[in-house]
Amino acid sequence: MEWLDALILGIVQGLAEYLPISSSGHLEIFREILGIDLPSDKVLQFDLILHAATVMSTIVVLWPMFKKLCVSFFTFRRDSEFYYVCKILLSCIPVAVVGFCFKDFVESFFGGGLTIVGACLIATALLLSFAHFTGRNGDGSIKSDNGRDISWLDAFVIGCSQAIAVLPGLSRSGTTIATGILLGDKRDKVASFSFLMVIIPILGEALLDVKDIISTPAAQGDNSVGATALIIGFMASFIVGCCACKWMINLVKKGKLIWFAVYCVIMGVVCLLWQ
Repeated sequence: MEWLDALILGIVQGLAEYLPISSSGHLEIFREILGIDLPSDKVLQFDLILHAATVMSTIVVLWPMFKKLCVSFFTFRRDSEFYYVCKILLSCIPVAVVGFCFKDFVESFFGGGLTIVGACLIATALLLSFAHFTGRNGDGSIKSDNGRDISWLDAFVIGCSQAIAVLPGLSRSGTTIATGILLGDKRDKVASFSFLMVIIPILGEALLDVKDIISTPAAQGDNSVGATALIIGFMASFIVGCCACKWMINLVKKGKLIWFAVYCVIMGVVCLLWQ
């Protein structure tokens, strides 16, 4: 992979991780456009590095909240922040089950064309549209944000939606945020929860795989990802992700997810016709 390809994919990941348009789906789309041909395991490893970069950007943007949560949890204060972290841990169980039990099955969907991506983008659009109109009054105005805080059951259900969203084209942020809105949770609360809940599974998987990535040098002429491409992709994803995270939180508060639904439908149709 060339450094310019890695830069483009890093920018795409930084934007698409937070905007409800599916980062994994758009990485597949741009790999197709750029003509990047990698084995499925290399695709997943590179995507994992990019996702780790956006996780770091989440920590930077939400640092005041993240710091309070860590202090409360690791000092066992048993306050609202402590139980908030416990809810995040609960939400990680479904995706952990998928990761440990169905990893090979999930990997088979990556690097295999745009048909699955197109279908999942359209599914994302339908979910975003449903959440948009559910959160509106009859005159089209946004319902006052008097929703509840995220409950234990809500956390688990949102976690289940995150586990389903491992498919390329099914937006993780869009799926989890829309699920929270449909459950009646506060918009700003569910946006922050959605961005924080991905930290543990992504960093956990990254720590498990990073040793293999570093210890396996790219062979000449092999379809592999070199160290330079990994670094450039990581930095681009991190910097763009910091901006996109702030932007997305404001968009969720303003209830403007419907425009992303329109975009996902268009891109989904394009992907299906591309084949």
